Amino acid sequence: MTSTASLTMPLERQWDDIRDGVRAVCAAFPNDYWVKLDHDSAYPTAFVEALTQAGYLGALVPEAYGGAGLPLSAACAILETIHETGCNAAACHAQMYTMGTVLKHGNEAQKQKYLPGIASGALRLQAFGVTEPTTGSDTTQLKTRAEKKGNDRYIVNGQKVWTSRALHSDLMLLLARTTPADQVKKRSDGLSVFLVDLREAKGKSVHITPIDAMLNHNSCEVFIDNLEVPAENLIGVEGKGFRYIVDSMNAERILIASECLGDARYFIKRAVEYGNERVVFGRPIGQNQGVQFPIARSHADLIAAELVVHKAAALFEAGRDCGPEANMGKMLAADASWKAAEACLQTFGGFGYAREYGIERKWRETRLYQTAPISTNMVLAYVAQHVLGLPRSY
Repeated sequence: MTSTASLTMPLERQWDDIRDGVRAVCAAFPNDYWVKLDHDSAYPTAFVEALTQAGYLGALVPEAYGGAGLPLSAACAILETIHETGCNAAACHAQMYTMGTVLKHGNEAQKQKYLPGIASGALRLQAFGVTEPTTGSDTTQLKTRAEKKGNDRYIVNGQKVWTSRALHSDLMLLLARTTPADQVKKRSDGLSVFLVDLREAKGKSVHITPIDAMLNHNSCEVFIDNLEVPAENLIGVEGKGFRYIVDSMNAERILIASECLGDARYFIKRAVEYGNERVVFGRPIGQNQGVQFPIARSHADLIAAELVVHKAAALFEAGRDCGPEANMGKMLAADASWKAAEACLQTFGGFGYAREYGIERKWRETRLYQTAPISTNMVLAYVAQHVLGLPRSY
């Protein structure tokens, strides 16, 4: 049942102490650190460990399981600040929210077994195996199968793609079909969620191949061959996994939107600084309206997107339906960050392409959010059909 609790929406940025703490951590990881990682396609181990030791990656895990027990808006502040400083949270943001499926739909034994380790960082749950090569965003048509053998185990076979951080995770949340598609009434039925222990399976029944991509997100293909998963690792009820996955997506959308807001702030700040400092033809380039206006427009877009994202977070924390705001907030924030990136790169001109400035790296990174974790077109389809009541288009 949706809560009818009253809604209080903050008009100012919250969690100043947390933001200051995150900035202090990020200060030790300047652009040079990220440039080298980007060049080597390496995982930011030191950065992830620093955030872990500071307790930020366990922010959403309840105190009863060793976490900080903070609300979603605090996690938003953490991720936004990471991106605002010029760092990138993609290497570890899943550690914060993927556990939500276990927390909300797992049984008490599973929570006791896994959540304390996730909160402390002793266990890394950063991989989420959903997308497949032939199905893409049509999750209900995935081909990975999990067949139950007796009462104590499932045998899983299939392939996942764009599974980020699988090589650097101890655990992976996996969506697989447990009932054939032709045997269910609704195509979203018959899908189940499992918690896979990759420490035991890597190199044996699970083979992971990195994908050479434009972004250093440590994305991989995952090949699963007769993987044995204990029945006790099934999350919730067999066949109801699609609902569990969808249930966790609103939090993900809001958190990713916060990263976009941080990116937009980073680009606008850098563009303003450079516009004031760079002198051409005897005056700062920021004096020219052709430079000013795109930056100013980006700022306006940022503020507008921020209001929607804050509303989405407030609705989530109040236990109210936040699907429309979560989706629209993510889209608007992604658009704002991309426009700010374009304005910033254009302001820097040729120097924007030089790695030492960090602009081109962040430009590439923020472009992703037009596509993932949900594309702009999918958000528009959601709004058209579920908010406006237009007919289903696919």
